[in-house]
Amino acid sequence: MEVGTITALLDTSLAVIFTWIAYKTGQILWKYTPYSYPNARIKAMEARLFTEQKLGELAESKTLNNFVMNLEDSDYKPYLGNLTSLNAEAIDKALEVSLADTYRLMMKILPKRTRVFFQLLLEEWDIRNISSVVKAKLRGEVARDYVHGLGTMVEKVKAMAEAKTLEEILVILEGTEYEEPYQRLLLKEITSEEFETELYKKHYSKLLGYAASRKAEEKKILEEFVNLKIDKINLITILRAKVHRLSADKIRKSLIPGGRMNRRTLETLLNVEDIEMALAELDSTEYSPILKDVRDKVVGDISAFERAFDKYIQQKMAELTRFYPLSIATPVSYILQKESEIRKLKAIAKLIEDGLKPEIIKGIVGDQL
Repeated sequence: MEVGTITALLDTSLAVIFTWIAYKTGQILWKYTPYSYPNARIKAMEARLFTEQKLGELAESKTLNNFVMNLEDSDYKPYLGNLTSLNAEAIDKALEVSLADTYRLMMKILPKRTRVFFQLLLEEWDIRNISSVVKAKLRGEVARDYVHGLGTMVEKVKAMAEAKTLEEILVILEGTEYEEPYQRLLLKEITSEEFETELYKKHYSKLLGYAASRKAEEKKILEEFVNLKIDKINLITILRAKVHRLSADKIRKSLIPGGRMNRRTLETLLNVEDIEMALAELDSTEYSPILKDVRDKVVGDISAFERAFDKYIQQKMAELTRFYPLSIATPVSYILQKESEIRKLKAIAKLIEDGLKPEIIKGIVGDQL
């Protein structure tokens, strides 16, 4: 083979190799560089989350005034510093504003390709608000008491709460994805419970669709997260239904499509006779660790299972942050921790207002730690 031919082949081979290296380098930069700054900032925020000891100290506040003062050196000071009235409800709303700002921060600092996910997560608060307001209206209660200050359509929800008729709510929801199921509710084609289920089905379908559209670890992390959330909702639905001895067919209509649960196992759960048998069936699934410390409580208080499942999801996301430190796992893990912290702070404030002793408050909040 002539020297010129060999040189040409070497040049071609080197060009292919360098092109491949440039492509792989570009891929790495596209995947990881956009997370460097936001995740470093989130890790700093994570370091300021309250420890068990700090929550215990807050439980000893004895008065709401002391509770607020004990939060003066925290990130909550701007939200609690200028309350016009000092009561648990005002503190609750201030903490929700803080959480809403946390979501907004995530959408501001994260890469454009993933900030949409946090917008979708906020929409779950829209569903909670809409379903709560509609149910309150149907019961003849004061709907504004059920409005959370989070979501993408808070002002619309407030308008719904002030609406004088159910038909006015339809006008407010016109043009949204919630219009059609609400119209069916007005026509009595579905019940209020079925209306709520329809909203959640739409929501989780969007979350799953978005997760499936991602690539590599982004797809893996988001699908894991969304499917765990779906399993949590479905299992809580099943356990509550078993307490009321509802039929498998009726329960099945209330389940959200998706999740990690094996279809055969899910069908078995639907057909067992009572909650004890459902819990026994869960022992053979990946969720058996969730029941380890709460089994005795769950039969009388299904919210214990919900809290335990929330911890399980947090643990799974924390594991993923260790495997993929420069990824969307870090902000997802942080937002879960932040939501958990705010739930505990709300609980402490309400229990202080109710006059419970610090030891009792620690016991109640400790169950959520």
